Amino acid sequence: MAFRKIINDPVYGFITVDDPLIYRIISHPWYQRLRRIKQMALSHLVYPGAVHSRLHHSLGAFHLMTLALAELKAKGADVSPEEEQGARIAILLHDIGHGPFSHALEKVVIEEMDHETLSQLIMEKMNEECEGKLDTAIAIFRNRHPKKFLHQLVSGQLDVDRMDYLTRDSFFTGVSEGTIGYDRILKMLIVHQGELMVEEKAVYSIEEFLVSRRLMYWQVYLHKTVLSSEMMLVKIFERARHIHHQGDTKVVLDDVLSLFLFSSLQGPLKEHLELFCQLDDTDVIAAIKKWSRHPDRILSFLCRSILDRKLFKLKLQTDPIPEEEFGKIHAMVRREWNIDAADAGYLVFTGEAENSLYNPFDERINILFRDGSIRDISQVDNALIHQKLSEPVKKFYICFHRTESTR
Repeated sequence: MAFRKIINDPVYGFITVDDPLIYRIISHPWYQRLRRIKQMALSHLVYPGAVHSRLHHSLGAFHLMTLALAELKAKGADVSPEEEQGARIAILLHDIGHGPFSHALEKVVIEEMDHETLSQLIMEKMNEECEGKLDTAIAIFRNRHPKKFLHQLVSGQLDVDRMDYLTRDSFFTGVSEGTIGYDRILKMLIVHQGELMVEEKAVYSIEEFLVSRRLMYWQVYLHKTVLSSEMMLVKIFERARHIHHQGDTKVVLDDVLSLFLFSSLQGPLKEHLELFCQLDDTDVIAAIKKWSRHPDRILSFLCRSILDRKLFKLKLQTDPIPEEEFGKIHAMVRREWNIDAADAGYLVFTGEAENSLYNPFDERINILFRDGSIRDISQVDNALIHQKLSEPVKKFYICFHRTESTR
């Protein structure tokens, strides 16, 4: 009897796992850890339904990869059983290197290390356990496989990763602007000259996909309150590190998080993957709850503010924050708290947020026309996604604690 497991997904219905190796990976403790990491970090403080996990997203992207490969094979794409298995494993594990609270704390808990690098290290370690059966998946993930279109399905401007997170995040937040026609896009995919392209009939679906992504970034991912909460979370860890550097030992907790946060580990990270894979959102929440009673005024205040959803005010605008405005608010906070300028920097700070609709100079979305010609989506006649609209949009913000003076 053929191997078959089904998983009931709230977005797509039943997801079928028909490969014992893939089921072995899904059952691995390092993969199961993704259940305990929220896909959207602190977005649930604005959209209460956004509590889905990285595991949800991973399985969803796996499902879309399965559909995409079936469509491409039906259109004559040369995909061997080994390559199909490798592509499905690559997308299943593409986010396994995410730490607690995903992008919000990237390079904060573990400095100078992004989740893509961590994902690769974890995949290589799991490959050792699986007797080298992940070699093809790793080659596809690292874009070292000769069939480029397989990597494009995993990581590109029209990959199944983006298709799932837009569909899933829209579903769980209730933000309908993020809804995309992923099923039509998948049906219109084609391999031509060794690269992933889209048939001419899908032009409007691709435009909808890109516009939806833009709207989701500014309405959800970079929503001013979401941005405020995530920057406060970063400031909590910066403050904890600062007071530890000043000799405060009370900030150190008897847990794995402290080992990484306060640099107690020696040697390269690949030697500590077992420890890293013990980290999840619960470790951060536990630390915040304990630090909310810490004698350091600023650290405990930041922690209580997150726990009680007393979030900083964040003003987002198209022009840089004037020095005069920043200086005025900074002085008010400093005076009201009776702290120096350095400490006030945890309670009032500036930053930038940037998003682009589509970058034609990066990974292109090529449209294959009936006459055999190929054009970038931004060069299609009467295209909504033109060069001008493709330019990145940058916004500047000031984020600060609302004191009596700054309300």
